[in-house]
Amino acid sequence: MYVADSRASTPATASVEGTARPATAGRYRSTIAPTVLALGTVSLVTDVSSEMVTAVLPLYLVAGLGLSPLGFGLLDGVYNGFSAVVRLAGGHLADRGGGRHKWVAGAGYALSALCKPLLLVAHSLTPIGLILAADRTGKGLRTAPRDALISLSSTPETRGRAFGVHRAMDTAGALLGPLAAFLILRATVDGYDAVFTVSFCVAVLGVLVLVLFVPGGGRAGTAASTTASTTSPIARPTLRAALALLADRDLRRLTVCALLLGLATVSDSFVYLLLQRRLGVPDRWFALLPLGTAAAFLLLAVPLGRLADRWGRWRVFLTGHGALLLAYALLLTSWHGTALPYAVLALHGTFYAATDGVLMAAASDSVPETLRSSGLALVQTGQAAARFACSLGFGAAWTLWGDRTALSVSAVALAVCAVYALTLRPFRKATA
Repeated sequence: MYVADSRASTPATASVEGTARPATAGRYRSTIAPTVLALGTVSLVTDVSSEMVTAVLPLYLVAGLGLSPLGFGLLDGVYNGFSAVVRLAGGHLADRGGGRHKWVAGAGYALSALCKPLLLVAHSLTPIGLILAADRTGKGLRTAPRDALISLSSTPETRGRAFGVHRAMDTAGALLGPLAAFLILRATVDGYDAVFTVSFCVAVLGVLVLVLFVPGGGRAGTAASTTASTTSPIARPTLRAALALLADRDLRRLTVCALLLGLATVSDSFVYLLLQRRLGVPDRWFALLPLGTAAAFLLLAVPLGRLADRWGRWRVFLTGHGALLLAYALLLTSWHGTALPYAVLALHGTFYAATDGVLMAAASDSVPETLRSSGLALVQTGQAAARFACSLGFGAAWTLWGDRTALSVSAVALAVCAVYALTLRPFRKATA
C-alpha cells in the first residue's frame, strides 16, 4: 500500500551490520509515501474551504455583527480550542479500530463541511458559537488520525520531511482560501453568504477526495513504521494505555512544552486584527492578510522539515517560537513602514513552518505504533487547550487594557515559557 515504505524495507535493500547500504535504498527511503500525498491533497482542498471562512470571520463578527474584542476572543477560543475536548476521543477511536484512521478522519472532515452552510442562518453569538464548536469538533476528530497515518507511512529518518510536505500542501490551500474569499467579496452583493456557500461546496470535494484516494488501512500497511516501533512495547489501544504514555519522560516533557508555549501563542485572527489597526488596512483588503502567513509557511515547511530531520527537531521547534516572539516585537514598535506587514506575516509563517509538523514528527518518536493516534492526540490536546485559554485571556486583556498592553503581556509570557522549555529539552537525543 505504501510504495515508498515497502521499497525501503525490502530485503534487497536492507542494510547488514558492517556493510554499506546500496545507494538506491537511500533514494527509495527518501521518497514521500503516496498516503502522505493523498492526505496532503485532502488537506489542500479542505483548507481552501476553511480558510475562506477564517479569512472573513474576524471582520464579519467584529465589524458586521458588532462583537467586542472579549466576545470575539470567546468565539475565537471556541474556534481554535474546542477541538481539545474531542482529540483524545478521535485518536482513541482510530487506534481501537485498527484500520479506522481514515474513517474517523473522514467523519471529522464531513462534520466540518456540514457546519459551513449553517453560518448562513446564524446571526448572534450563541448559534455562531455552537456552529463553530461543531466545526472544531470535526477538526478534533480528524487531526490525530490524519497525523497518525502520515507518521505510520513514513520512516523515522524522513518523518520531518513527510510532515513538511503535508503541511506545505495544506498551506497551499490556506493560501488559496483567503484569495478566493477576497474575490468573492468583491464580485458579489451578499459577499459573506456567498463565501459560506462556496466554502461548503469545496469542503464536500475534500471529503470525496479522502474517500476515493486515501488508503483505508491503519497499521496493516505501514511497513516503514515497524522500524520505529520495534523497540516500543506492544500496548493495547485503551484509554488507560493512552494516558499511561505520559509516563514516558520525553513525551511528557514535550506535552508540557506544547502546553506552556500555547498559552502565549496569540491566535492568527488577533494578529491580523492588530495589523489592520496598526496600518489602517481597509476592510475590503483584510481577507488578504492571511496570504502572507500562508506564503511563508508554504515556502518553508519542507525545508524546515528536512532541517529538523538533520539538525534536530528541538532546535527547529524553539527557533520557530523565536520567530513568533520577533513578530510580536515588531507589532509593539512604533515603526509604521510599508515593510512592517510583510515582515510580521513572514515571521508568523516561519513560526508555523518550524513548529506544526515538527512537533508531530518529534512526538511520533516517543509513541508506539499501536497507540500512535492517541499519543499524538495527547500532545495536540494540551496545545489546543492552551491556545483556547490564550484566546480568552487575550480578548479579555484587550477589552480591559487595550491591544498594545495585551500583546506586551503575551510577548513576555512567550519569552518566559520559551526559556523554561529550553531547560526541559524534551526531544530524544537522536533528534535533539
